[in-house]
Amino acid sequence: MINFSKVWLITGVSGGLGRALAHEAARQGDIVFGTVRKPEQVEEFNQLVHGKTFGLELDVNDHSRIDILIAHIRDQFGQLDVLVNNAGYGLFGAIEEVTMEEARGQMETNFFSALALTQAVLPVMRRQRSGHIVQISSMAGIRSNPGMGLYNASKFALEGFSEALALETAHLNIKVTLVEPGPFRTLWAGASSVRSKKIIEDYESTAGLMIRTVNGYTGTQPGDPVKGARAIIKAVNSDNPPLRLALGKIALEAIRKKLTSLQQNYDEWEEVSVNTSFDE
Repeated sequence: MINFSKVWLITGVSGGLGRALAHEAARQGDIVFGTVRKPEQVEEFNQLVHGKTFGLELDVNDHSRIDILIAHIRDQFGQLDVLVNNAGYGLFGAIEEVTMEEARGQMETNFFSALALTQAVLPVMRRQRSGHIVQISSMAGIRSNPGMGLYNASKFALEGFSEALALETAHLNIKVTLVEPGPFRTLWAGASSVRSKKIIEDYESTAGLMIRTVNGYTGTQPGDPVKGARAIIKAVNSDNPPLRLALGKIALEAIRKKLTSLQQNYDEWEEVSVNTSFDE
């Protein structure tokens, strides 16, 4: 008989934050199902924490297999407590540089796959009257940067539907947390990123500079994935988990700067904003 508290499903566990989160949750005694894209990665993940981690082959853009995998998890353990939508990648390029095909690929993986998985687990969690959906967003889901506009768009969209979801499911004891990391020491900014095929010289001083900067710090980012994973687990195990959880000093400072900028913007234009009603 396997002793466990929670059953997790985490997408994208071949490396980075997803891998660290899977390892920490399993090491603390929970059951973790993790999705990987390559068949040979399944058994390797099975051995991560033997008897606690179970690999599932899934391309998150193949929505037809999601219900099958969730049914498999329930057949094995009778419950599904935590979904972590972690799988995703960064598309880099100025808005004019990005093709519609590249933009749709970014939205499919970062937004629509998370939406599909969220919709698929909700019936299970509603029946349980419990559950926690963790969306791995980014500080880029709050604040935009040149050269990352479509990545920003995918994370802004994730933030938008998740905020609404939290309001819809609170009475069902289904929690929602948006995790907003800053730069963590993963391959996200390097090998896992995708550059637009088109490059326009006029954007080299804005989008190009930002992309070179981001690519250049791969391997030196201040964020520790293990500590980030422990912060997420702490939030999941909390009696009152946050809707939003920034990870890292850089993320927190960037988000606070954005909030200040918003306040200043609306204050400056307040008179124009409010003077738009009928004179009655």
